[in-house]
Amino acid sequence: MTTVKEIVGAMKSPTEEDRAFVEKAYEYAKKAHEGHTRYSGEPYFIHPAATAKILAEFGMDAKTIAAGLLHDAIEDARATPEDVEREFGKEVLFLVEGVTKLGKHQYHGAERHAESLRRLLVASAADLRVLIVKLADRYHNMTTLEHVPEEKRKRIALETLEIYAPLADRLGFGVLKRELEDLSFPFIDPDAYHHVVEVRKLARRETEAGLAKVQKELQKELAKKGITDFRSDVRVKGLWSLHRKLARKNDDITKIHDIAALRIIVPTIDDCYTTLGIIHALWPPLPGEFTDYIATPKPNGYQSLHTTVITRDAGIVEIQVRTEEMHKNAQFGIASHMSYKQLGKEAPKSTFASLSFTWVRALMPSLLHFSRKQTAEAAEVSHQAEAPRWLSELADAHASIAGSKEFVDGLKEDFFSHRVFVFTPKGDVVDLPLGATPIDFAYAIHSGLGNHMNGAKVNGKLTTLDSELANGDVVEIMRRESAHPTAKWLDSAKTSLARRHIRLALGMTDPEASRRPRRRRMRPQKKKETGA
Repeated sequence: MTTVKEIVGAMKSPTEEDRAFVEKAYEYAKKAHEGHTRYSGEPYFIHPAATAKILAEFGMDAKTIAAGLLHDAIEDARATPEDVEREFGKEVLFLVEGVTKLGKHQYHGAERHAESLRRLLVASAADLRVLIVKLADRYHNMTTLEHVPEEKRKRIALETLEIYAPLADRLGFGVLKRELEDLSFPFIDPDAYHHVVEVRKLARRETEAGLAKVQKELQKELAKKGITDFRSDVRVKGLWSLHRKLARKNDDITKIHDIAALRIIVPTIDDCYTTLGIIHALWPPLPGEFTDYIATPKPNGYQSLHTTVITRDAGIVEIQVRTEEMHKNAQFGIASHMSYKQLGKEAPKSTFASLSFTWVRALMPSLLHFSRKQTAEAAEVSHQAEAPRWLSELADAHASIAGSKEFVDGLKEDFFSHRVFVFTPKGDVVDLPLGATPIDFAYAIHSGLGNHMNGAKVNGKLTTLDSELANGDVVEIMRRESAHPTAKWLDSAKTSLARRHIRLALGMTDPEASRRPRRRRMRPQKKKETGA
């Protein structure tokens, strides 16, 4: 069992007050769960203790770690909300209740899961730490999924794969996203899982020696050019990610060049570009396989240089170059900006200034229903100085989806599908589902822009409103006050957000009106795959 000493030891420079607060929560939760066991037969307290340690490793503050220890105390143990508030304060109670599932009496089955998810996202709008606690909770539960009754395993694994892994990805938690996917995979498709394990093992065996030579050669060349303060390692592609890529490549392993990628971590951005030049001087790059995520970060904040080169010893190899800070951000995402030293009333207002996640603007207004009063009350409880802009935008949402199935389907369609990253004329990145059109782009920016869209330009050229957007497209929407949506737009819109606004503008109330088969005119272009 994880000890309180291990949890405190994983915290980043805790004060004596922080230590005492976490120790108190540890003892309280341990007592609350006394006599409770998990499906495995082990003491239940193993789970909240492990969740708290994960949160400490993320760099979270003492109150978030305490919430991790207490997150099941109200739902499954002897604690009451009043007890938690009295002992640990309103802030911790808010975090705990945000993660707590709904009671079993008001909702049942799929409806209960959907409403719990809806409430989780609403609470996260007021304090992002709610979602981070939930992700840590889900991660530890997935490590012990084999002990859960068989009839529940696949449902939990699918929910993790379709909801929580993409949530981790949108927050920039690269390591957590991969772990959640790979922990879910064997319970969803055991045969495919074992096949991919063998394919990856074989591919690694074939390239391991060659990659070691490439790594050594590059290290020598970097040292010659005066770059000595760096480190390198080999990143192995996740099993679920490899499975999906194999499916896209018709199971042809020879078409996949990033099963094992070489990663170079250097001190500065200037060093990144110098290193890239050295790499290209050593080995010729594969045409069309270079991506600069430093100049143009992904919407979740991910930054790195990706290039694919042809080497003598290892064949075609992907090499990633980034700084230490970029590497930390790629692993821990938004949590790397949320150390407990930055939380609290004294945190500077610029703490979250750069964390603008445009995907939530498109997603949340169509999927959540809560009032400004609820959000304001929650914000009073939270002691964060300023939420990221995308959470503030989420707090302005008023539209709702009545049915649990439509709610979850909307999440999967708009938010958790394959993505394309397109740009506004000012260079802002807009994250849309694959197959999205200028109509979806306009409504992702603002409903007023969509409702008065008169035309669109893609990469400076006029295009039809039903053309599919591709990675890297620059989209400009032309607006005219007298322009209004037509019923034909429903055939072209990919996102439920866009279809919902179109229906509202047309005075339609039938939620199934947008489910008609969609026809789209394809704009010929070569789509480039992006890798993480």
